[in-house]
Amino acid sequence: KMEPQVKSESKFTSEKNGGASIVVDDEALSPTDLSEMLAEGTKESHDRAENCQFVKDFLRGRIQRELFKRGTAALYFVYSALEEEIEKNKDHPHIAPIYFPTELHRHEALARDLEYFYGEDWESQISLSAGTKPYVDRIHEVGEKDPVLLVAHSYTRYMGDLSGGQILKKVAQRALKLPPTGEGLNFYYFEGIHSHKSFKQLYRSRMNELELQTDTKERIIDESNRAFGWTGNLQTDMVKIHEMMMHSLFLLCAVTLLYSFPFSFSCPSITSSTFLTAANGNPTYACHLAMMLLRHPPCQVALAAWVAALAVFTACYLL
Repeated sequence: KMEPQVKSESKFTSEKNGGASIVVDDEALSPTDLSEMLAEGTKESHDRAENCQFVKDFLRGRIQRELFKRGTAALYFVYSALEEEIEKNKDHPHIAPIYFPTELHRHEALARDLEYFYGEDWESQISLSAGTKPYVDRIHEVGEKDPVLLVAHSYTRYMGDLSGGQILKKVAQRALKLPPTGEGLNFYYFEGIHSHKSFKQLYRSRMNELELQTDTKERIIDESNRAFGWTGNLQTDMVKIHEMMMHSLFLLCAVTLLYSFPFSFSCPSITSSTFLTAANGNPTYACHLAMMLLRHPPCQVALAAWVAALAVFTACYLL
């Protein structure tokens, strides 16, 4: 179906859609068009998502490699579910017009990113987290029982990836020192799309052509708001997991410290006066104490544990 030609033209040609060109005029949009209703109806959810602490830290380059890896794994499960349901419903009258597997589908790109971060056995190293599972379950639910709501999930995810996601790509590449050739960031590269702006206009125009009742449009808006909420939960879940990991490391360091002192005092050549003199800042005694501790096997074990804990702690924060 061809749109009438108007003043402001933006064309996108796609082999998957018969090579048809669509011309879009933003001024011709109506407040009752689904794209306009979604933009207005999800504005608060969108603003909350953009201004959450996780996104703010990300945009400032405060993103740890481990956290980014976990986020990539979570997205893999989300997009695998979404694209599985889209494939099942690709002939549905409300899904077929926005069916762009070559241009949009992300699960294969995410699999390549996970292989880069985790290695060839990446599938055995990732699992569906508690925060991501409700999101994935909901996508499967609507795909099976109410496919029109897949429009909401598709719009929320893909339009976001083609917009703000491109900014996150640049930040992640710089902050994590990822290769300029794109390894680890395949998710953000849409090789089948030459102009993000034109494609987004095409996608919105296809949504606006869907024959939907007003109540159905409102249900799509509600579902989009829920999708934004699940995205926030996903981000919160990643942060909580990371904080738990850091807490465990602190506990390891504390336990190691507690055990190292009994080992030190069990050394017959170390007296309480040695400790007191070293503690008072005498460099000779401090050096003497350090040498005696290093010759004591239990203290060597404690030191090794300390070094291991420090290495893991540093890796989680700096890599």
